[in-house]
Amino acid sequence: MMLDTVERLMATEGYASVSYRAVAAGVGVTAGLVQYYFPTLDELFEAAVRRRADENLERLVAALAARPDEPLHVLWEASQDEASSVLMTEFLALGNHRKTIRAVIAEVSERARQVQLAALKAAGTGRARRIPPEDLAFLVNGIPKIEALEVGAGLATTGSIRKTCLRFLDELEPPRRRAPRSRPAKG
Repeated sequence: MMLDTVERLMATEGYASVSYRAVAAGVGVTAGLVQYYFPTLDELFEAAVRRRADENLERLVAALAARPDEPLHVLWEASQDEASSVLMTEFLALGNHRKTIRAVIAEVSERARQVQLAALKAAGTGRARRIPPEDLAFLVNGIPKIEALEVGAGLATTGSIRKTCLRFLDELEPPRRRAPRSRPAKG
């Protein structure tokens, strides 16, 4: 519940709104109890980063396992999670001010990147155009985050970037052909 409160505060009011008192109020306990479990705010933030990263990685691994021949599309879809992007933006902003959080973000991001690269390499995605998997992973993860930042800043995006990216992904990784639906027999 404490980590849920941290995430809610960060997503709605920014990382600067997170304090022992604010978390305690969100959970209905005393600030001292929050501090008992998390002696420093950095430990509280670190736990929140790790939990979110672990949940995201678990979902990504499951999605990649379910669609091993479509890793680019899986990564693109995972990167579209707006709530996660807003929260990650706050975590990154916090990391700019706290070295310990920056180190945790780098660690969990590297774990996710290795899973992504392994999936792209296993599928051979991008080989035909000689695009390194590292570059593909960066683009597929980065473009939606930049788009979310622009929207968050009030900039009007063209909306065409999403379509352009999907066309590019479809060229590199054509959608699977699905068997036509069988029609029930009449009568």
